[in-house]
Amino acid sequence: MTASAIPGEPIDLQIADVLREVRFPTNKDGLVDAAREAGASNEVLGMLDGMPEQDYVDIASVTRLISGNYGPGLGI
Repeated sequence: MTASAIPGEPIDLQIADVLREVRFPTNKDGLVDAAREAGASNEVLGMLDGMPEQDYVDIASVTRLISGNYGPGLGI
């Protein structure tokens, strides 16, 4: 997938695409950097930047917080 295709995707797919590229474990800054490099939308960057400063061990640890904070429509 090319980075330019990501902003045209629904938000949950953008996040899923970004998380597939992340090397875990990582922290919030690593998530935001990966999203920025992937060309994610400002909405995705804002969501990830709003996450708590902590270490994330895997995709599930990130998606639990995103789904809990932003509602069931983001069941990644």
